[in-house]
Amino acid sequence: MNKIKIALILLTIILASNTINAQEQPKNNLKEIQPSKKDSVIVNDTIAPAKKFKEPVLFKKGERYELGGIKIIGLQKFEEQTVKVFTGLKVGQQIKLPGDKLTSAIKKLYETKQFSDVSVYVSKIDGKTAYIEFDVEELPQLSSVTIRGVKKGKAKDLKSDAELKKGAMVTDNLIVTTKNYFKKKFQEKGYLKTKVTLNTKPDTVGVNTVKMLVNIDKGEKVKIKHITFEGNKAFSPKKIRKAMKHTKKAMIGRFWKSSKYIDADFKEDLESIVTAYSEKGYRDARVLGHSLTWNDDNTINLNIKLDEGNKYYFGDIRFLGNSKYTDEQLQRLLKIEKGDTYNGKVLKERVTGDGSPDSQDIATLYQDNGYLFSRVLPVETKIDNDSIDIEIRIYEDEPTKIRKVTVNGNDRTNDHVIYREIRTRPGYLYSKSQIIRTIREIGQLGFFDAEAISPDINPNYRDKTVDIDYTVAEKGSSQIELQGGYGGGSFIGTLGLSFNNFSIKNIFNKEAYKPLPMGDGQKLSLRLQKSRFYTTSSFSFTEPWLGGKKPQSFSFSIYNSKQFRYDYVTNQVDKDQRLNIVGVSVGLGKRLKWPDNYFTLSQSVSYQLYDLKDYPISTFSFSSGTSNNLAYSITLGRNSSGPNPIFPKTGSEFSIGAKLTLPYSLFNDKDYANLEDKEKYKWLEYYKASFKGKWFTSLTKDLVLMSNAEFGFLGSYNNDLGDSPFERYFVGGDGMASYQLDGRETIALRGYENARLSSIEGGTIYNKFQMELRYPITLKPSASIYVLGFLEAGNSYDGFKNFNPFVLKRSAGMGLRIFMPAFGLLGIDFAHGFDPLPGQTQKSGWQTHFIIGQQF
Repeated sequence: MNKIKIALILLTIILASNTINAQEQPKNNLKEIQPSKKDSVIVNDTIAPAKKFKEPVLFKKGERYELGGIKIIGLQKFEEQTVKVFTGLKVGQQIKLPGDKLTSAIKKLYETKQFSDVSVYVSKIDGKTAYIEFDVEELPQLSSVTIRGVKKGKAKDLKSDAELKKGAMVTDNLIVTTKNYFKKKFQEKGYLKTKVTLNTKPDTVGVNTVKMLVNIDKGEKVKIKHITFEGNKAFSPKKIRKAMKHTKKAMIGRFWKSSKYIDADFKEDLESIVTAYSEKGYRDARVLGHSLTWNDDNTINLNIKLDEGNKYYFGDIRFLGNSKYTDEQLQRLLKIEKGDTYNGKVLKERVTGDGSPDSQDIATLYQDNGYLFSRVLPVETKIDNDSIDIEIRIYEDEPTKIRKVTVNGNDRTNDHVIYREIRTRPGYLYSKSQIIRTIREIGQLGFFDAEAISPDINPNYRDKTVDIDYTVAEKGSSQIELQGGYGGGSFIGTLGLSFNNFSIKNIFNKEAYKPLPMGDGQKLSLRLQKSRFYTTSSFSFTEPWLGGKKPQSFSFSIYNSKQFRYDYVTNQVDKDQRLNIVGVSVGLGKRLKWPDNYFTLSQSVSYQLYDLKDYPISTFSFSSGTSNNLAYSITLGRNSSGPNPIFPKTGSEFSIGAKLTLPYSLFNDKDYANLEDKEKYKWLEYYKASFKGKWFTSLTKDLVLMSNAEFGFLGSYNNDLGDSPFERYFVGGDGMASYQLDGRETIALRGYENARLSSIEGGTIYNKFQMELRYPITLKPSASIYVLGFLEAGNSYDGFKNFNPFVLKRSAGMGLRIFMPAFGLLGIDFAHGFDPLPGQTQKSGWQTHFIIGQQF
């Protein structure tokens, strides 16, 4: 800029001189211009005395010349042709002396950030041809950086953070910003007296390169010793300091928040103080000033001067412009009465919302009932002493109808699968809450990235309609399980396939295999596991919209397990001694409209046949015979959690269920008190009741609290028959089901060994309580990762006579979850059990649990 200013001054002087000379000369000499006895220089569209040419160069100012040649001098590293390309000038083109093309050429050279100085000279004029010369000064390049005063590893990180790379152009700006960056970096960690010096010197090894030496003296860490206030009467110092979230004074025992001083955080805390006052009625509160003083022990004191102002209260509150809703209806949402302490934040949230999806406010009330173009504004109309009158001004406008709804981004999933979950239909009134609900429902499908579902709302004010376009991003929804291993003297192989967006109607359509027929939202699973001494196979299918018109699901599954007697001594398998289990289940589910449309009712009928041949198991006292388990299940559930099914942030999930068999023993004449087990358990009979509930609460934008409560009970119809040996509860450990020959339920309680909190036969009652804090590391479609910390308590009981809901086994710990669409959920937990296992006196202590394919 200084060069431009000097050049402009010189141009003014020359133009003034030329004007005077032109007035004194004859007319036929006006075309010949002699700018100077010295050579001419063109700098940023001005003419200045040349430094290098001895002979004067004559040209006519303002006229066009053909560019005859370009010469670059002062180069050390660059090739001359390269710099010529940078200028954008070409030999043979027309240029004006001076003119905008030369100015642009200089600007382009500076924009390359490779030169510290650029000048342009007219070296020769040959008739209508001009030859110019650029004199440039290249910026030096950085050859090496040495940082002293910190550890070697830290120095490496600092160089990376400051982007001090070999070959970087060393400018004055680079030196200043680097110095300030290092200083700020350490000040933010509490080293307020950090000193940074930065020097460069030529590197004789390279051409136009320099070495950089950075000396950092961070000194001792500075802590805040005292935070004091002036002018506070309504608030105690302790209460004001509590409002400061980042800036804390040093205190013994507080390890979760340091007492370092960071200027940006301190300024944010000053605003928090004003906000805290305003929420208690002191709307005029302000920070008059603040000061920082040093102590001899290298600590600092902060003093904040306040003006609290007067405390205000709500006066008269009036609603203006409302015809759709009465004052009483709006007041029920506002929930602010005359005489309440004035709180501008609460007023704004009750009128225009708090930003959460489930905000209950006046603006949302209108937005949910078609009034897209409505406006609701709270206005202070009068301040009388300590009372503030408020008017809620409402501009209702006309109801808005949805004209068109579209979806884009679904490459594999068919349109109808998405459209049937959309709650905003053409012809419906616009509803903000139904848009939010639609986002949740699409996310719950599991076929799309729940974090990327975006509604584009295009209002048409002229005809009072709106178009809504939902953008989705597909993610992998199928999973594969392929593993093999050697154990127990046998190779064990497992193959599992789960297709969560299957299309069974296209199973015979060759063109639909890409690589499989997908897109109709159906679920199909196949699993096969085989070794020398057992084989298990299963098949399941679920159609979420049976018939395609109503949200009622149909599910079917069948499985078979064959177990052969294995002699661990001889390592032989006897296939004549075996247990064969065949199971099948059919279920129907329906989405309800009452009490609300988050409820579902599911029913199923299941049957298992247990066929034993010389195969003793602990559940039965006989080794040959059959047992049948025919049961009916019914579950009432409600699921409003979301929007991401992998990492829900809001809502809840709960279910109340029952599973029961026919009471065979009550309508036959058998004496069950004296029957052998082979006859007693010919047909299993029992009833079960269960409750499970989860609640998700967002504490901050990403920190989520999950609360969980569970209860289960297994009962019998006949005291002579007793409790069923099947369908029992096994509590403790990771909760992963394994070897479920007897229909058992495995209940996770981390910090204890698997199933060790229940008796050998299994419990008939259990309860469990859980609190879990979750924080996401990433929620990308390729992998969702979050960390968690938890508290758990629960237990297993043998009958109501032993049931005591206050005798619980407690644990705490932390863990990690990784969800990848192709492999499902993977996790690890480190848990500490605070209580002993049954029959032991020493507490369980630390346990490590690995989680595969399930979610707590």
